[in-house]
Amino acid sequence: MILLTEGESMEYLFDLSMQLVADAVLMIIAIFVLFLFMSYFLFNPARAMLKNRRDKIAGELEEAKQNMECAQSLKEEYEGKLKEINKEAEAILTEARKKALANENQIVAQAKEEAARILDRARTEAQLEKQKMVDDVKKEMITVASMMASKVVSAAIDTTVQDSLVEETLKEMGDQTWLS
Repeated sequence: MILLTEGESMEYLFDLSMQLVADAVLMIIAIFVLFLFMSYFLFNPARAMLKNRRDKIAGELEEAKQNMECAQSLKEEYEGKLKEINKEAEAILTEARKKALANENQIVAQAKEEAARILDRARTEAQLEKQKMVDDVKKEMITVASMMASKVVSAAIDTTVQDSLVEETLKEMGDQTWLS
């Protein structure tokens, strides 16, 4: 402490004592040194951490952008493949329809041929039946004629009786036998 006598007066700068100014300057220097020390040991690591985080986020955003572009190109590729598959499926269905139509036409043609064979067979059988009936009628006519001849010979009758016997025999056989 400085002791002043009565006659001495100390000059003050802005009403501040020199000791206070010296303490203030020392404190400012200490704060500046402390700031440098904290900046080096605290602020720089925090800045580095924030920079690393910023770089990491930017990298992740870039990677996400690339992934999005890749996903978009894959989506377009798969949509193209899906269109191709749809076209191919349509072509397969069209081919199957053509084959089914060809099979249908072939089956219809075979059925028509079979029907024609059946009709021909039926006509042939009908002709054979008709021929058989004609043969049966001829046999019956021969039988009737021989019966008439035996009646004519045995009775030795005249022509009017003979005509009546023929008429009677024809009526017994029926008109339809002679017409067919």
